[in-house]
Order: sequence, then structure tokens, then C-alpha cells
Amino acid sequence: MKPRLAHVLLPVILLIGFLVACQKPYHQADERYIFVASSTSLPYWQEAAAGLEDSAKQLGVKAELTGPANFSPNEEVTAFQQAVAQKPAGILLSASNPDLFRAPINAAIQQRIPVICVDADVPGSNRVTFVGTDNFRAGQESGKRMADLLSGKGNVVIISIPSQFNLDERVRGVNDTLKKYPGIKVTKTIDDKGDSRNAYDAITALLQGKDKPDGIIGLEASGGAGAADALHRVDLTGKIPIVAFDKDPGTLDWIERGAITATVVQKPYVMSFYGLKFVDDLHHNAVHEFKDWRTAPTAPIPAWVDTGTAIVDKNNLATFRESLASHSKPPI
Repeated sequence: MKPRLAHVLLPVILLIGFLVACQKPYHQADERYIFVASSTSLPYWQEAAAGLEDSAKQLGVKAELTGPANFSPNEEVTAFQQAVAQKPAGILLSASNPDLFRAPINAAIQQRIPVICVDADVPGSNRVTFVGTDNFRAGQESGKRMADLLSGKGNVVIISIPSQFNLDERVRGVNDTLKKYPGIKVTKTIDDKGDSRNAYDAITALLQGKDKPDGIIGLEASGGAGAADALHRVDLTGKIPIVAFDKDPGTLDWIERGAITATVVQKPYVMSFYGLKFVDDLHHNAVHEFKDWRTAPTAPIPAWVDTGTAIVDKNNLATFRESLASHSKPPI
């Protein structure tokens, strides 16, 4: 560089460096987000935690997953309220019971803390958006797969958790599809409370009675594995088709062994990954449609993001197992 040119450019370079150094960073050093979920001991939440961690690294923020290890709506409400008390930059929530969460969500929003629902929604609350599965359509997929397996005739048992909005939507989807098959009747809906042992006990009791099911539809992560174990114990593996939900390792093992025919799977990694980006955008008012999301007449981000589902069976089992291997760390 010529001396004269260096004499001119050096002050400019130093000035630019000074201005960049003085700029307020987009993310603060203590910026922190909390994801409150239910039944965090389930492998499903390992995937969600991996998506949350990867997204946080990209954004340069802190994020953590918390909530009760086992299904307990009251304990989850307490965990949510504890999260609000910490005044985080934003909260993600998978609500186990919408009726219990409307008031706490609205209270958090009043404190100017952005809340979005991920995986399980709370309709009627002031949450800003929902990122997750179209559960009605997922239930339709489960019902259609079972109807095909039974060739349109037979008695079906559903395993779910009543009063959890996303699961109720799946039940509604199953029933909507099965209306097209008058030869199929839903004879019982089992509440397994998110525990495969309860599903095992309930299916075992049915098998010992007169009204044995011709097909079993599990609509949450634990039911399919519990039902498969019950059939296995009485040498009925593969004799009664099971359409399960989600892709925890136990469910995939039973698919390999032929006890579960197929499972409808969600994308918890994707939900968490993009859920954090959305709540981060809200905290920073990154979308400039309105001056501030808190006073905007409508949300500046999509009202609902459908992350989609897929069907896993023996044909594509290896591919899904490979993806799970990279998300195997405990969530909390």
C-alpha cells in the first residue's frame, strides 16, 4: 500500500472498527429462553431438546427445556409459572391441558413475555402462535391406515390421553375418517396417562375378556409400545394390527419385531428449532409489520406453522433410526 493511500484509509478503517464495536449487540449476553413441556423423560423430548439446542447455538442465546418428568398437568403449570417468574426473553410451551394454561399464558403476556405454543396448543389463550402438527389430519392418517389394515371391518380400540387438546384432535381425526367405513366400530378409548404400563394393563384386560379388539390405534407416544407388549405376552404378536404414534425407540423396536405395523410420527426437532426462532423474533420485534408485537392488532408472525407428519414402517425404519441416533442425549 502506498504511504499516501495508507494515510487516508487507516483512519477510515479505525473509524469503522470503532462504530462496529460500539453497536449494541442484537442478542444480549444474558438472553435466555425457556421451553416448558410435559413428560420430559420421554425420548420424544430428547429430539425436541436437540432442536432447541441447535437453534440456540445458531442464534447465540441460552435455551433450556424444563417440566415434569412424567405426565402431570398441575406440575407443568407450576413449572410454567416458575419460568415466568424468571423473566426470560420468551417461553415455548407444550401444554398438557389447555384449560389449566389459559390464565397463566395470559398473565405472562401481560408481563410482556412472548409465549408461543409448540407441539400442544392452548386455543382461546393469548399465545402468539402455534408451531406443531396438524393433529386432526394426523388422526385421519392413523384411521386410514387402520381401515386399510382391517379391510374396512372390525372393532378398534384407541389409546390416548383425554383433555389434552392435541390428542383430542387426533381422536377427532380418527373418528372422522372411520365414518367412511361403517364396518369399523371404535369400541373403547383407553386413557393411559402417558404411561406404557397403563396401556399394557388395559389391553391385557381386554384380551382376557370377550370383546377382543381387531385393531389398536395409539395416539400418543407410550400407548403403542404398551399394547405391543401386551400382545406379545399372549403370543399375539402381529395378529392384531397396531398403528402407533411418534417414534420413541420402544415403538421402533416393536415395528422391527412385527408387533407394531406402523407409526405416525411428528417432528419435535423441527418444532423446537423453529419455535425458538419465532419467539426470538418476537422478543426483538424483528418483523417490522407493526412497531411492537405486544400492541399489534394481529401477530407479526404466522398464526400456525404445520410441521407435518410421516408414516414409519419396516420399509423406512432404518432411515428414521439413523436420525434418532443423533438426538439421544437426555433432555434435562
